[in-house]
Amino acid sequence: MPRGWPGGGTDGGRGGSCRRGCGGGCRRAARRCCGASWAKAIHKYRETERLHWSQESREILQRVRDVAFPPQVPQLAQVHVLDLDKTGYIKPHIDSVKFCGCTIAGLSLLSPSVMRLVSEQNPRDCLDLLLERRSLYILRGPARYEFTHEILKDEESFFDGQKIPRERRISIICRNLPLPPS
Repeated sequence: MPRGWPGGGTDGGRGGSCRRGCGGGCRRAARRCCGASWAKAIHKYRETERLHWSQESREILQRVRDVAFPPQVPQLAQVHVLDLDKTGYIKPHIDSVKFCGCTIAGLSLLSPSVMRLVSEQNPRDCLDLLLERRSLYILRGPARYEFTHEILKDEESFFDGQKIPRERRISIICRNLPLPPS
């Protein structure tokens, strides 16, 4: 997706700026399923699910859906809105397949943040993503099922050796429906 999003941000289809490997600084945490009410993975946050949006917001969400999901893939109608406090963070987790399908697409709003992906099989295999304000990230395939993802705490929020100051962060998250049990 090489075109720009509101505010001039682009992600080139990569979900922000990428840096391969985290050196020796990667920590491994226990796998958690999604949602603080289930696993206490999210700290200092508010969340809701929205079905109704303004016309302008619907157009933006449709652009996200068009990029993130193949045609004919059934999507969850409600959009998850996660409002993370400046001091909030999201622990490493893999979203439960009971609640969402093979793709997670999120718009990062208000503040840049660093998302870390860590392989479940090899914790030394990790990737930090710089999620700029108004950027889009898409998790699918191995990134969806084989890597935990987390939003780093403000004091841990570094990318390529530079501090990425965190403020309040809102993410707008679209998901497709879980696959029926086989």
